[in-house]
Amino acid sequence: MAAADRKQNIVSALCKHLSMLSLDPNSYSTNLDKDIKSLCIDIFNSSPSGPSITKDNELMKWVEFASNFPVDSGTSLKALSELNEDLSKKSVILGNGLKISEADIVVFAAVHSSVISLSNSDRNKLPYLLRWMDYIQTKGDAGDAFQKILLEKVQFEPPAAKSVKKVEVESNAKKTDTETKPASSSDVDSKKKSNTGVKKAAADNQTSAEKKLPEKVDDKDKDISVSLLKLQIGLIKKAWKHPSADSLLVEEIDVGEAKCRQAVSGLAKFCSPEQLTNRLVVLVTNMKPSKLRDVTSEGMVLCASNEDHTVVEPLIAPEGAKVGECISFAGHDGKPEDVLNPKKKQFEKIAVNLFTDDKGVATFKGIPFMTSAGPCTSSIPRATVK
Repeated sequence: MAAADRKQNIVSALCKHLSMLSLDPNSYSTNLDKDIKSLCIDIFNSSPSGPSITKDNELMKWVEFASNFPVDSGTSLKALSELNEDLSKKSVILGNGLKISEADIVVFAAVHSSVISLSNSDRNKLPYLLRWMDYIQTKGDAGDAFQKILLEKVQFEPPAAKSVKKVEVESNAKKTDTETKPASSSDVDSKKKSNTGVKKAAADNQTSAEKKLPEKVDDKDKDISVSLLKLQIGLIKKAWKHPSADSLLVEEIDVGEAKCRQAVSGLAKFCSPEQLTNRLVVLVTNMKPSKLRDVTSEGMVLCASNEDHTVVEPLIAPEGAKVGECISFAGHDGKPEDVLNPKKKQFEKIAVNLFTDDKGVATFKGIPFMTSAGPCTSSIPRATVK
């Protein structure tokens, strides 16, 4: 993309984002000889918020990033990798929960053409960046700001899902290649052996890839949203051993309600009551109350577990997270169920997509569990969460 086109896209996006409907973005066309930072400052100063925006040092740092974003593909990939790293622990550029800021608008418009030009292998290395771009371009009025900028929609897929598709493509390619070769009588035996080897290798690769995926979900359930869950930050006020079950602990948890909730968790083999006391956790608070060995449980403490279930720990809420605040997920703004229906197995269907990433950030399909203070995490990377 030419530098002038990039500048025009940023100008158009900013004007729409700032609701400056009376301002024609084309009026800046004669000023495109200015650098991106100068153009942005001109627009900020013309907005209702005025100079206060330009005094935001963090925002201006990202305007500088956009202004200096390289055109060269090799250099731009390095810059995109750094942006991907920065987005690994937050949903939006300035880390304001899910609120899209001017920084998101400017950076999105600056990097968009470079991202859509990346090869699939390079895109696979940037999951947090792709998740952020998907959120910005599909989020209500913010998405409208990019209507004339988008050339195609960047899709986010978990890496494991991509690996399965790759196996299928490679398997089909090998099959086609084998089928199109002319067969002679002397080749029949070797051809059969070759086909058997290819099929076995493809099957082994397919099996290997499938092992990395969560358990399968019916097509009708694959789009069930995490927004059905009500996940809140809770403070464990006290914990004690279950009176009749050695593997269970009982916790009294404050989630900002008039009365503390009682939860029963299978953590006795992994944590002591003393280790849990005064700890912030993530609690599912819209599960139907139930009794576990005659003790009432009014919620579920979400925990991360390694593959063989030998290491288990409650998710770690970030320092500064507020007791009672709800966990949010970028792009999932639906209303939680008042009470989950056990017969519909809603939690179970959602839980197959809950996991921690390589850095231990808790996610739903790669989208972080976000609080006002940042994402929830675990010391266990690539763990299941339930």
